[in-house]
Amino acid sequence: MTIELRNVSKQFDGADLAAVNQVSFQAPEGAVTSLLGPSGSGKSTILRIIAGLEEPNGGQVLIGGNDVTKAGARERNVGVVFQSYALFKHMTVHDNVAFGLDVRKAPRGERRDRVEELLKLVQLEEYGERFPAQLSGGQRQRIALARALATRPSVLLLDEPFGALDTQVRVELRSWLREFHENVPVTTLLVTHDQEAALELSEHVVLLDGGRVAQAGTPHDLYDRPASPFVASFLGGANLVSGNVAGGRFVPSERPSEDKNSDFIRGFVRPHDIRVIKVIGEPEGPTGEVERVVRIGGYVKIRLVMPNGDALAVQMAKDEFDASDVAEGNRVRIDFGRIRVFGHNYSI
Repeated sequence: MTIELRNVSKQFDGADLAAVNQVSFQAPEGAVTSLLGPSGSGKSTILRIIAGLEEPNGGQVLIGGNDVTKAGARERNVGVVFQSYALFKHMTVHDNVAFGLDVRKAPRGERRDRVEELLKLVQLEEYGERFPAQLSGGQRQRIALARALATRPSVLLLDEPFGALDTQVRVELRSWLREFHENVPVTTLLVTHDQEAALELSEHVVLLDGGRVAQAGTPHDLYDRPASPFVASFLGGANLVSGNVAGGRFVPSERPSEDKNSDFIRGFVRPHDIRVIKVIGEPEGPTGEVERVVRIGGYVKIRLVMPNGDALAVQMAKDEFDASDVAEGNRVRIDFGRIRVFGHNYSI
């Protein structure tokens, strides 16, 4: 089943601006699509509109090609997993998973078989008689997922499923969810502000900004061919730069050069594409001063300040940085590597 939004808008009573403004996109069938964006960009509102928990002021919601804009939540056959898990504390794991089947008055044998099947699927078949308080955060999230799948929904909606978890559990659950989706390829919409989760889990990404779609496409498209400075900065981080390119050399500048053989460009460069070389003597090319060095496991983050006061973020492998003999306070030559100009690449 595909999920499609056509010019969907939502403005809450008393709000000056629309939470969702003319949003259109399609989530491909059987794939994971991430709704990605900063807080307040409209992600969760869109999920609630698709689930039938909010009614849009305008536009259409289609599931499997059918217009469900006016349909109630139960009529849509949608499974929802919330960040808070929303498990019933007084019920066992088994009864939590069976809840939707009980509401639909499924036969006892069918209910038992389906719960056993799902507990095995989420690798918690030994936990059926426990209560939610006896489970870890990652386990509770998997039980919430099993409950959402119990009624065999046509689409699955995940609202910030990793937000309440610590870093290690979040990484483990992402890996588990990727493998899980390979076995159960239900069309899934993942709401997240975590760009790493979106890039790792999704075949399709919809990046939102201020209630509008900033860009939609594959993770590769958004990372390598961003449509705007916002997309470039939000997805993967980027240094926005401008300058003149002549003879394979980039010189930072706010104005075009008088040299007719040079190209003036405005674009961005990823932190991992920049290299720094310790200055010995009078350098050729752009320079900067190393203001801060932060070591994070196997890589190093560097903050450079150029002569005009602009700051650059640089990321290098630990061994490469150690070999460079660069330290805080050093003057360095900046090798910009590959500069992307929205739609084009310059190799400097």
